[in-house]
Amino acid sequence: MQSPETSDLNGSALEVARKVLQIEIEGIRAVSEQLDETFERCVNMLYSLRGRIIITGVGKSGLVGRKIAATLTSTGSPAIFVHPLEGLHGDVGIVGRDDALLAISNSGQTTEITSLAATIRKRGPLVVAITGSVSSTLARMADFVLDCRVPREACPHNLAPTASTTAVLSIGDALAVALMIRRGFRKEDFLKHHPAGSLGELLSLNVRDMMLDRKAIPEIGKAATLSEVLSSINEQNLGFTLVTSGDQLLGIITDGDLRRALCSGEKIHQYRSIDLMTPDPLTIREDSTAAEALEIMEHKLITALVVVDEEHKLAGIIHLHDLLGRGRVRFTG
Repeated sequence: MQSPETSDLNGSALEVARKVLQIEIEGIRAVSEQLDETFERCVNMLYSLRGRIIITGVGKSGLVGRKIAATLTSTGSPAIFVHPLEGLHGDVGIVGRDDALLAISNSGQTTEITSLAATIRKRGPLVVAITGSVSSTLARMADFVLDCRVPREACPHNLAPTASTTAVLSIGDALAVALMIRRGFRKEDFLKHHPAGSLGELLSLNVRDMMLDRKAIPEIGKAATLSEVLSSINEQNLGFTLVTSGDQLLGIITDGDLRRALCSGEKIHQYRSIDLMTPDPLTIREDSTAAEALEIMEHKLITALVVVDEEHKLAGIIHLHDLLGRGRVRFTG
């Protein structure tokens, strides 16, 4: 990336604003010219995907990634954002072989991103890299690389992510629109995803309307062996199992809990589920709104909440996938 002359960003606030916008326009133009048949092949792959698009990024790239995930989901391509640290500590369990990872990193060298991408590659999904360095570690391990190099940032010191994040956001929009057209996604379909034109109305639904009930989630007793725990987690491919006693919730065991236990140096094969679980996990009442569930998930950086009834008895679980609808709103019952 070239170093800009700081002098060309002098002047009044209005003059600076126009120069910043011009730099960002130049960045988008450069990325547009860098696009090649890789973009076409990437769209074809995402179109034929049987699973979801898992998007990840750190810092500003993560914020842009969340927006891209929301745009894809609302236009017919189920997507979900996973923070790389949460992914490396258990949330990678939600990734299936039919999913694809879209990893965003300007340098392509961010440790959390490359570690998550390497972990997910071992599980089978394809990896798409959006990066400003086509020779980076992330680019070398990706199946598709979308080149997002920009001539310079709008920051006078060429440091703050500005033109580069605008370019990534534009690439995300380009993917969403290309997929939208490929799917024949119509205005009527869009309205189904946004009843009355407002996502807020959708999120006013109760948790009980959108949750998975107990028949659809894995449960084990407190004396279950490690082998039984693993089998239970694999049963529904949700990345966790609940430890229960009748209607009482005792705890939760995630992929991350197992990983931490393995790293503890203890004889984990002698453990029972009660030794491995995280007791008293976060819960939400089934009469709470979906918006409340989403707020908790975003604040706590988690992807699932245990649902209880008014007597605090286990009722089910609500997953971020269900709030985002895997591309559509899904009701249970």
